[in-house]
Amino acid sequence: MAVPAQWVSLARIRRPQGRKGEILAEILTDFPERFAQRRRLWLLPPEGMEQDTEQGAAPREVELVAHWLHKGGIVLHFAKVSSISDAEALAGMIVAIPRAERASLADDEAYIGDLIGCALVDVAGGTPVRVGEIEDVDRTAGPVALLVVRGGAGGEILIPFARSYLRKIDLEAGRVEMALPEGLVDLNAGE
Repeated sequence: MAVPAQWVSLARIRRPQGRKGEILAEILTDFPERFAQRRRLWLLPPEGMEQDTEQGAAPREVELVAHWLHKGGIVLHFAKVSSISDAEALAGMIVAIPRAERASLADDEAYIGDLIGCALVDVAGGTPVRVGEIEDVDRTAGPVALLVVRGGAGGEILIPFARSYLRKIDLEAGRVEMALPEGLVDLNAGE
């Protein structure tokens, strides 16, 4: 299940962590420190689970009582979740906030999630060339994130999301313009 556009994913609940209802979650945000400023969060159903329309269970508002970073993830403790079985029932759920409440960015910055689905256009030459559609962003590859782009021939192309290449991000038009070094697109287009 993709998270609906009006929500921003902060974490994915993995499992209970402790005996008093704490849960361990995978961090999905670039701003985990902002959990300290949030008390109201929402839980969206896990992938494959239908929304409970009788009880209106999704999205479900919860109150964050405590949190702390733990082994590359985050431990969250919600009000009214006070046992291991309460915590187990939350496994797989997405912790989210309304898109309108996400942290504001500088004018020359964009959220990674907003880049997905945009067309990547190389403007280094005289004529702009559409490279493909951005399907993901790999932040684990090194100091610079890699845009995972589905090229015209259907192949995956990895493009460093380096500020020196970036020329313009137009989210309304769904377009990211970069001046790419000659040969970069062809470097892994055959893989």
